[in-house]
Formats: sequence, C-alpha cells, structure tokens
Amino acid sequence: MHCSIYKGRRNEDTYLFIPCKDDFSSVPEAVLKALGEPIHVMDLVLTPERRLARSEAKEVLSGLLHKGCYVQLPPRDEELL
Repeated sequence: MHCSIYKGRRNEDTYLFIPCKDDFSSVPEAVLKALGEPIHVMDLVLTPERRLARSEAKEVLSGLLHKGCYVQLPPRDEELL
C-alpha cells in the first residue's frame, strides 16, 4: 500500500501517515489542529514486512485501512498512554 508521511510543525517528532498525498479528508480535525501545518516528509510503499523506525508496519497499515490515517507519537508521549 502506498502512503505519504508528514511531520507536525508543532511537534516535529509526531508523524502522520495517510494513504494519498495531500488528502487530509480522512484525518480528524483534532489531529490536524494538534499537528499544526503538516510538512511532507516522504512517500513509501508499505508492506506488513517493512521495517519502520518506531511503529510496526502492521499497525500503520491497519490504521490506514480502518481509520484512514495513522499517527505516530514520540516515544515519551507513547509512554504516557
């Protein structure tokens, strides 16, 4: 599956994965507000086997397929959840 990755202007360690470049229609308004203006980082083809820095590819794929987006939080924020 193709996806585009953006980082948040407010918190550069937060990343947003969406299926189509520059199509934020499936991203909740609260997420967009929390990120600030999204900055495009890269596009990639995501498979379940692909290795990602902080998230499991299967989790990202599930978020893209079922919710239309996936938000990767910084490690310190993940520890609070």
